[in-house]
Amino acid sequence: MFKHQHPYPPFIMEDTTKLIVGTLPPPRFSTGTLLEKDVDFCYGSYYNSLWLYIDTIHNLNLRYDNSEEAVEQRQQFLIDHKIGVCDIVESCERDKIDASDLGMQNIKLRNLIGYLKQHPTIDTLLFTGGNSKNGPEYFFIKHIKDYNIKLEVVSNNIPRIHQFELNSRTIKTVSLTSASGSANRAIGSMPLYQQLKNSNPNFTTFDFRVMQYRAFF
Repeated sequence: MFKHQHPYPPFIMEDTTKLIVGTLPPPRFSTGTLLEKDVDFCYGSYYNSLWLYIDTIHNLNLRYDNSEEAVEQRQQFLIDHKIGVCDIVESCERDKIDASDLGMQNIKLRNLIGYLKQHPTIDTLLFTGGNSKNGPEYFFIKHIKDYNIKLEVVSNNIPRIHQFELNSRTIKTVSLTSASGSANRAIGSMPLYQQLKNSNPNFTTFDFRVMQYRAFF
């Protein structure tokens, strides 16, 4: 059984307003066996990288390698845009050493509500995936039951948006389509994607994510 420990602490500034919430980076980030184009930071996997979309939206010209500069570029973007990162899974165990959310066992969650209480400027959570089992929204709903908190539906359109109350403040949650290639099939079945694809045969699932993420990053 492989113990998959999250390699990065939460990245949250005093003025953070949005918090990116995922689960765990691939196991190689915990074992330190990065690939050539990986960046040693949150969402650093080149092959499942939220940063590819953010880079395109903001024309950042980011580095994709193991350098410290690549890390600093991403951290500076987050600081400048008051965005933090706090994945909800602290650790898990796996029979198979891969990045599958469904393969996680004996899962230990981070106290995300505790971080929100410590940082009252945060008003939005950006889940990097839908509400499928063992996804960030799935775990968050499980987590907030301990605090008798429930999500209210704001919009059921993709990306789904909810809100909840915490200490007399309203916090919004957004379920972004996952950056993982495994989500491409789900995107392909979405009526909006099909409509855009019919209008422009060159429109891709990458373009779809850029269009969706632009509103929140």
